[in-house]
Amino acid sequence: MGVSLALTTLVVPDYDVGIAFCVGALGFDLIEDSDMGGGKRWVVVGGGDGGRLLLARAANGAQTAAIGNQTGGRVGFFAHTNDFAATQARLVDAGVQFEEQPRQEPYGTVAVFSDPFGNRWDLIEPKDTAQ
Repeated sequence: MGVSLALTTLVVPDYDVGIAFCVGALGFDLIEDSDMGGGKRWVVVGGGDGGRLLLARAANGAQTAAIGNQTGGRVGFFAHTNDFAATQARLVDAGVQFEEQPRQEPYGTVAVFSDPFGNRWDLIEPKDTAQ
């Protein structure tokens, strides 16, 4: 029996703010937004290739403190694009701050940016489009 990774949780301060960034700025699809009662929602966003995030609103002080630092300051999220320049321009227009100029790596063009919550992402245009 095979196992596949289905979702990765991204803790956000508010569901709608998370949706606005992931759908509005990144261009992900809103796959599900279901009311679970008590103010809790099941919110899933993702790209056409199957990568998906579960947006989870922080529910206590410890979770709120982890917003923006879920991976201890490391890049924890990776977004692929087939047009680096156009995607970077769209993100900058949406207010995203890039930490560096695009650079060429053996795997493709990459630059680090931070989401509105403080998490670090790599925007990558892979050399091998099958990645």
